[in-house]
Amino acid sequence: MYRLSKLNSSSILGIILLLWMIGCSPLQKYKETDAAWALPEIEAFEALDASTQYPEDAILFIGSSSIRLWKTLATDMAPYHVIQRGYGGAHFRDMIFFTDRILADHPIRMLVCFVANDISGSPKDGTPKEVLQLFKYFVKQVRAKHPEIPILQIAVTPTQSRWNHWSKINEVNQLMQSYCEQTPNLYFVNTVPTYLNSEGKPKTEWFVKDQLHLNAAGYEVWNRIIKAKIAEVEALP
Repeated sequence: MYRLSKLNSSSILGIILLLWMIGCSPLQKYKETDAAWALPEIEAFEALDASTQYPEDAILFIGSSSIRLWKTLATDMAPYHVIQRGYGGAHFRDMIFFTDRILADHPIRMLVCFVANDISGSPKDGTPKEVLQLFKYFVKQVRAKHPEIPILQIAVTPTQSRWNHWSKINEVNQLMQSYCEQTPNLYFVNTVPTYLNSEGKPKTEWFVKDQLHLNAAGYEVWNRIIKAKIAEVEALP
């Protein structure tokens, strides 16, 4: 009786732990139906995958509109080969429903991510800690397919259009940076100081009229920082 009772107790504890893990998943709060608006772009990625042959040593760039609008990405990153998979308005809260489809079966050497919309002044904004949990979940999804490749997470850029929300946005940056520093093969690309002027405010000259998206000069700076980080990570033993 004692042995049976002990076994039942262990089973119950296991069930409780499983339910706790499921309950802690970001997917419990966010619904796939709320991410349906992004489906046309995800399907466009899948059409590209079906019609395009990509090198087996490519770097996958994934994220929001700053990745999508980076029209010179392929030439800027040469001699690295790239796969460009940014879609406008991306948040971690919707991207986690599409991570597997975006990764597809590409045998990539590295993943570079930039997602900037989870805190934007929208009623759907998460807290910085909620965004961190989404980021962790995204990393877990990538690791299911690519256990050992480097993942580079680019800081959310300070912009004039979202400056009123910068304290929360930068808290997300700090939380992600801390997590990256504690996690193997996960690296944070801190672009923030470069995009602030001597008064500690965004450099408006590196953005287009909306003061949210980079202009050509802004992309040149971004490319220089990100490419240097890629080279640094690739040189690690």
